[in-house]
Amino acid sequence: MKTFILFLMLVPCFYLSQMKTGTFSDLESSMKKDPKPIIIHLYTDWCSVCKMEKHALNKDRETVDLINEHFYMVNFEAEKTKEKIHFQGRDFGYMSNGSSGIHELALALSKNKNQPVYPLWIVLDKDQKLVYYHEGMVTPELMKRKLLEISAL
Repeated sequence: MKTFILFLMLVPCFYLSQMKTGTFSDLESSMKKDPKPIIIHLYTDWCSVCKMEKHALNKDRETVDLINEHFYMVNFEAEKTKEKIHFQGRDFGYMSNGSSGIHELALALSKNKNQPVYPLWIVLDKDQKLVYYHEGMVTPELMKRKLLEISAL
């Protein structure tokens, strides 16, 4: 019984909130039903900063709740996503380069057209106009502050 009580006491310490994420294909119909700002998070599997950032953001319950309630979120693996994506009236595909490659949409969204910097955060308003762009790691505090500013617009 003591072990069970100890377990229940420790569970909240290990709790990680989960950001609700969708896909670009979900986005169009979701925006028609309930327009909200959009967060696009570009990352790669090999990016260690991306992994640290994801863990830190998921630990911050306030930021996760803010994202889940007021934004649509799309996590976009820029170098492994191979399906065609329709976004903002255009079709984007995967560009193979031997054993690797990159999605055209990652290049279109990035200010660095040769090689995006990961992680990359893009926030669009309800009209899909750019309101925030951040290359590199973002802290939960910075993310929360920026998203509160954007959700107040």
